[in-house]
Amino acid sequence: MANKRDYYEVLGVDKKASADEIKSAYRKLALKWHPDRWVNGTDAEKKTAEDNFKEAAEAYSVLSDPDKRAKYDQFGFAAEQMGGAGGFDFGGMDINDFLRNIFGGSFGFDFGGSGFGGFGGFGGGSTQSGTRVMRGRDIRTSVKLTLEEIANGCEKEISLERARPCPDCGGKGAKSEADIKTCPTCNGQGRVRQQTRSLFGVGYTIGTCPQCQGEGKIISNPCRRCNGTGLERKREMVRVRIPAGVENGMQITIPGEGHAAPHGGTNGDLLVVINEIQHPQRDGNNLFYTTTISVMDAMLGTEVSVPCLDGSYKVKVEPGTQSGTVVKLRGKGLPSVQGYSRGTGDLYVKFQVWVPHKLSKSEKEALEALRSSSSFKPDLTREDKATFDKVKNIF
Repeated sequence: MANKRDYYEVLGVDKKASADEIKSAYRKLALKWHPDRWVNGTDAEKKTAEDNFKEAAEAYSVLSDPDKRAKYDQFGFAAEQMGGAGGFDFGGMDINDFLRNIFGGSFGFDFGGSGFGGFGGFGGGSTQSGTRVMRGRDIRTSVKLTLEEIANGCEKEISLERARPCPDCGGKGAKSEADIKTCPTCNGQGRVRQQTRSLFGVGYTIGTCPQCQGEGKIISNPCRRCNGTGLERKREMVRVRIPAGVENGMQITIPGEGHAAPHGGTNGDLLVVINEIQHPQRDGNNLFYTTTISVMDAMLGTEVSVPCLDGSYKVKVEPGTQSGTVVKLRGKGLPSVQGYSRGTGDLYVKFQVWVPHKLSKSEKEALEALRSSSSFKPDLTREDKATFDKVKNIF
């Protein structure tokens, strides 16, 4: 650590340099010290170019990352021991991908076994040798759910037609291991390179092997049942657990339940889209219920039974309840899906006051006697106005 130069000094920029300035400085150094430019140099020149290129790349990998740069500015090289800045770390990115982000296109060079090894060139690939691990395709389907199923969660059986490993060859594509050979074109690397000449000397581009499609192996005697693909289509039933509280359009991912991959690769995923059977009483996690009461119950007060997802509840109607009054039953709505939000929704009960259409003679006389009473003349209080405004907003 003591022999390291300050990263800003390496790139030749000020500590207040912008991201664009840092990137520009690194591009110049990378081009200057690119080993392809020194392919005809002496061993000492090649070693110097390699060391300087590594130093510049390490400095850029830290200063181009805002979090790593902040830790480096605060703690210097000690940030390495804190899991922060420092070290030749590209955040899990293949070094070729790192350089492609800077220069674009295919990019590669050869250090000729000079100590900067372990990368095997700069081709794509998901293994150290560069061979390509195949992944099966995802399957997208949908399920229809009722409000009750959403409230409580449920299990659904889904019928799928998907690619599965061939039973005769076990997914290998050949009955015998002896029939699986190393690809002669790429020598099992899964990638090939072509030499190119440029302003800076001799370089090369790297691409997927056209013979083995990046797998590094070829089959000399394919399985007759699957013709060497290692797959066959089957219709199968899959049980999917639907958590409580899902919403229309949500997607649930079931890892590994998609199509199988050729030759023992990684299975794809099953993507289940929720298709809710529309229910007029739902809005997100909240439920709405409307009940009708008589004029007398509205004036004198009463109790009504309200159906909830877990049974019926008695709700008190206060004397003087206005038509359109809404009462909230906290926590009586739908549960939230874990990872999307917290808590449980509410149940809103709206009271509608029913006015009789016909009255008997004695009823009319009784009401006429009350018509002139001040208690029966509209006189909206602040609470009344708030109630009516709330009705407009909710319904």
